[in-house]
Parts: sequence; structure tokens; C-alpha cells
Amino acid sequence: MTPEPAGWDVPLYAHALDASDVGPGTSVLDLGCGTGELAAAAAARGARVVGVDADPDAVKIAGDAVPGASFRVADVHDLGPVDALGGPFAVVAAVQLLTHVANPLRVLREATRAAVSGGTLVASVWGREQECDVRAFGEALAPWVPRRRPAAGPPSLTDPDHLRKVAWLAGLAVAGIDEVVCDFDYPDEGAVLEPLLASALGRRAEAGAGRDAVRRAVLERFAEYRTAGGGYRLRNVFRVLVAHAP
Repeated sequence: MTPEPAGWDVPLYAHALDASDVGPGTSVLDLGCGTGELAAAAAARGARVVGVDADPDAVKIAGDAVPGASFRVADVHDLGPVDALGGPFAVVAAVQLLTHVANPLRVLREATRAAVSGGTLVASVWGREQECDVRAFGEALAPWVPRRRPAAGPPSLTDPDHLRKVAWLAGLAVAGIDEVVCDFDYPDEGAVLEPLLASALGRRAEAGAGRDAVRRAVLERFAEYRTAGGGYRLRNVFRVLVAHAP
């Protein structure tokens, strides 16, 4: 539901690559590579990058965008033979992946298996809801969309203690969990409203209350984030896990 502005993730990628000492010649496995943004940043540092993702369309886009890297369709829960990927790897990255997979522990175990002995795993997740201004999108639409029920089971990976525990269960030695603040900058009202109203939840809210009511509610909620230039800035916390394979 959150309309993410272009470039918001540049500081997050830079921190992840800095924290894992990615530089010329570093072998990097990018799990859940998407359309290749992290891979491009690593390749620009001279790294040898292999990216995997379950989405063949994303893999095709990544291959076109980062011709110096290698991309393939694969399930991050089961990577198959590591040598067939070109590994093992000095760095295995799972940036903004773990909260989108069915079994984060299994993914981290696969990441551990894909790393050289003593290699680095770097992963990132959103901060807690109250640490991220993007919660304002959901709060603005709350009168017209169903309230989410608290998830059953273990705590979310946005809880740093739980993130640390899952990494430990995967056999990783946690070196630290850093905080990175990324700004979501929107140049004007349209940049905030148009993608939101085009989303499934936005359309649902609009069907129940009308476009004008939804627009007013969103802009009222976002008033505190208005910048002097007429845009909007939302600050969001992300956590970056850095750990080492046995």
C-alpha cells in the first residue's frame, strides 16, 4: 500500500555494502535480488555479483540493468548446489527479503550454507511500526479498511531481539544490528495521493467514502510531514543485521 519514492533505498544499500566490506573482487550472492538495485550498487564497487529471485520478470529486468552480474530464477528457500551458483560467497545479502518469505529461518540457513567459512551475511528489515512514518498511510485509511488482527505466533522480525534469535538458530554469529534511517521524499501531493488511491486499499476506501473524503483524510494526516518546499518527508527506521557463517 505504501507508495515508495524512487531512490529511498540508496542509503540502505550503501550501509549494507559498507557493513559487509563489499569492494573490488568481493563475491556477493544477492538473495531476492528483485530488479537488481542492490546488485547494481555492489557491481559498481567492483564486486562479482550473482542474484537470485523467484520472479522471472524481475530477473530479466535485473539482467538487462546490470550486465556485469549474473542472475537466475531460484527459490531462496532451496538454492540447490552452491557451486552451481558460482559460490560459496564472501557475502550473502538478504536486503528487504526476510519479511516477504514463508520461512525466514530456512532462508537464513540457506544463506549460511551459501557463504564461505567466516563469510558475512547482511540482511535488513523494517523497523517497528511506531518507528516508521509510513504508518501514516494506513492510519489515514483506517476508517474505511479492515483493521489488521495481531499476528499469531512468534514476534515479528522487526523486533531486533527476535531477528537476532532467528539468525542464531540459523547457525550465524551475530556481529551487530545497526539502525539506518531512510527518508521517503514526495515532491508534492500528487506523488503521495496518486499511487495510494490506485492501490487496492485506496480503491476500497474511495468506494466507501468517495475520492474527496479520502484525499482530505490523507492530507490532514500528512500535514505534520509537510516540508517548506511543499513536499512531504517521511522518516523510517530500518535494521541491518550483520552476521558471520561458521
